[in-house]
Amino acid sequence: MRELLETYDAWRAEGLAVGRAVVIRTYGSAPRQEGSVLLVAEDGRMVGSVSGGCVEGASAEAVAEARRSGEEKVIRYGISDDLAWSVGLACGGTLDVLVQPSVPEVVLAAARATSGDPGASLGTTVVTELPADTPAPAVERPGAAADNDADPDLDELRRDALLAGRSLTAKVDGRWVFIEAFPARPRLVIVGATEVARSLVGLAGALGYERIVIDARTAFATPDRFPDVERLLTDWPDEAFDAIDLGPNDAVAVLSHDPKFDEPAIQEAIHRGARYVGAIGSRKTQADRRRRLVEAGVTDDQLAHLHGPIGLDLGGREPAETALAILAEVVASRRGGSGLPMHVRNQGS
Repeated sequence: MRELLETYDAWRAEGLAVGRAVVIRTYGSAPRQEGSVLLVAEDGRMVGSVSGGCVEGASAEAVAEARRSGEEKVIRYGISDDLAWSVGLACGGTLDVLVQPSVPEVVLAAARATSGDPGASLGTTVVTELPADTPAPAVERPGAAADNDADPDLDELRRDALLAGRSLTAKVDGRWVFIEAFPARPRLVIVGATEVARSLVGLAGALGYERIVIDARTAFATPDRFPDVERLLTDWPDEAFDAIDLGPNDAVAVLSHDPKFDEPAIQEAIHRGARYVGAIGSRKTQADRRRRLVEAGVTDDQLAHLHGPIGLDLGGREPAETALAILAEVVASRRGGSGLPMHVRNQGS
């Protein structure tokens, strides 16, 4: 929704009414994820997408009908493989779409509030009670609290949505609700201004991460070496973490290869609840490090959250290849991915 605000504002400035369709559930190989939005102006113009092209026309007609009736509605669309192929997609799926005659003010406010500097906040969510005739889930999803938990905690679900960066639909107190997530921009905090860090900064920027590099060694942490980062700090890790208010929206990659930087950074990042903490180093380095961390008071449960050696096993050796392996693991951790090759993962589904 955030990326559509400029167009929305332009249409409203022209005096046009604007409705929307938003994906609330997907099944199979649906081309758009929950929270994807299509805006439809009363003159027929559209921006955004709910299906990659398969059902945009039908969704636009449904928005126009909702504008006439003034009522919201959830519509289920099944996208056949043939239909998907006709609009340039590889395969189809099924999606449930909430159609609204106008964009709720609370949604606009949430989208605007989270479009700038996130600070320490995870972002915000908007909870919409769905119409009484909303269809039940198309398929059972074993283990998915959003569909199967008889009495899930709404606050916990909202937090889960923000941490995952994805909207979701859940049954709470006997009613279906759509939890629309407007997450703050995720941050990647890199301790150690190394060559791997330089590559990692570029890759993370392409994925929309705010990038912070920390290194008390001023010969390494220079604007010339890191011209594109949002923040470059030459403090010790604990001081830098205070300055940026490190928290659960952050991934921390410890790359300095120096115990006097690495280990305090790891301890503090774990203590502050960073969503991901990884540290570079060989197996021997990791074993020695873990022993010293235990001696320093880090518990076994806390150490279980440490990714070390950092990154997925891609077999690369160059700094950019190592950076790619690190960022792949950061993304998998954030999105709940397995890190397995897709053909291996799909053998078990």
